[in-house]
Amino acid sequence: MGVTMDGTKQQRRGNTRQRIQDVALALFAEQGYEKTSLREIAERLDVTKAALYYHFKTKEEIIVSLFEDLTKPILELIEWGRGQPHTLETKQEIIRRYSEALQDAEPLFRFMQENQATVRELRIGDTFKDRMRGLRDILINPEADLVDQVRSVSAMFTLHAGMFVMQDIEGDPEKKREAVLEVALDLITQAHEHARGTD
Repeated sequence: MGVTMDGTKQQRRGNTRQRIQDVALALFAEQGYEKTSLREIAERLDVTKAALYYHFKTKEEIIVSLFEDLTKPILELIEWGRGQPHTLETKQEIIRRYSEALQDAEPLFRFMQENQATVRELRIGDTFKDRMRGLRDILINPEADLVDQVRSVSAMFTLHAGMFVMQDIEGDPEKKREAVLEVALDLITQAHEHARGTD
């Protein structure tokens, strides 16, 4: 049946595309986005520039595609969250899933942190801010007092900070991630329970 052949071909194409993204991101991290050329990405991959062009015509296309692929789980999480009741369990689940999404996208977030001017120029910064606002709107109770609204947003950004700040602290990476997640869950729980107490 032709479906299997198409599926295999599609999978192969996806793997090449992903290899290009991974190598490009590694080079951007090593020497900076501006100083990396498409030729260098092709050389590192051991492919011709024409083969690279088949998938991506510019460095910008590579970064935008990486951003779209790696932040897709965040977009799906926002869609899921919007359809859920505004309960503590929903908010805790969003924090847990967001922690996983960040872990998978860590190289991209590192790039975004270290290349903020480029990110702004490429407009992925605006898209990312929109996604952060989408998550924020699900986590925040608009009737809560300001301190609890800050707690809700801080839960989200605790996960971001944990990605960068905890790197330099000794210890098992998984245990550090769990510790950061625990603090984020504490914040969202406090915010939710205080807001309910004021109803």
